[in-house]
Amino acid sequence: MAAKLIKGAEISKQIREEIAKEVQELKDKQGITPGLATILVGEDPGSKVYVGQKEKACSKLGIYSERIDIPADTSEADLLDLVKKFNHDPKIHGILVQLPLPKHIDASRVIYAIEPDKDVDCFHPVNVGKLMIGTGRFFPCTPNGIMEILKRSDIPTEGKHVVVVGRSNIVGKPIANMMLQPPPGGNATVTLCHTGTKDLAAFTRMADILIVAVGKPKAITADMVKEGVVVIDVGVNRIGKTAEGKAILTGDVDFGSVQEKAAAITPVPGGVGPMTITMLMKNTVEAARGLAVGSKQ
Repeated sequence: MAAKLIKGAEISKQIREEIAKEVQELKDKQGITPGLATILVGEDPGSKVYVGQKEKACSKLGIYSERIDIPADTSEADLLDLVKKFNHDPKIHGILVQLPLPKHIDASRVIYAIEPDKDVDCFHPVNVGKLMIGTGRFFPCTPNGIMEILKRSDIPTEGKHVVVVGRSNIVGKPIANMMLQPPPGGNATVTLCHTGTKDLAAFTRMADILIVAVGKPKAITADMVKEGVVVIDVGVNRIGKTAEGKAILTGDVDFGSVQEKAAAITPVPGGVGPMTITMLMKNTVEAARGLAVGSKQ
């Protein structure tokens, strides 16, 4: 029996409706319009698409957005000055510097320069540390999207064995940590696998919930999972183009074979992907709420 499809696009739509109400409430009750600044360095086509999607989402939800596009040869010092400007701008509650950055710019220095209370990507060490000890106010966008997908799909995590494949700072490490947290966190037992893991399949076959974020097409096949597993496929890999020139996308999981064994699975596209920008919007609203409270103390 084929797995139940977990449609992140539908869950994302539901959450955006909730966010729009929260934005309106902040405007009506506190006179605050949440604001997001996005900085794009260079002309990377993928980055331009992502920033455009974020702008569009802000517009639909009533969030003020300010987009700054600067040339690829912009100096690191000038980029840091721009971040500092937004740190002190009361209209801006969230700052996002689109990655990747040109090679001459140290991404870590830029991330560290963002005020932690405006770090809506949750990459700053202060926010990563708060996530680690369970005191975070907002959370990394894709991992938080995964948590929402599971919660709103009525898939319990407490006491389950969650196996995460991939140890990136963006997905693997934070989702593993979020799954470890006591309630209202995941309260799960977590195994984190990576390129140094020997006999990967031995671990993935133990998973009640398998989260895959490795950036490799069809890295997980049917023989690597057990019957009844819940599979969250974070990968988005471009493997070609249609005759019309549209990108052909596939995940990190061999969807066709794995869905025959899984209880539930996210598709690619339409699974985890739509949740990332939605959770960025949610973080921006939370940042606005938090800064508003701080200004009154």
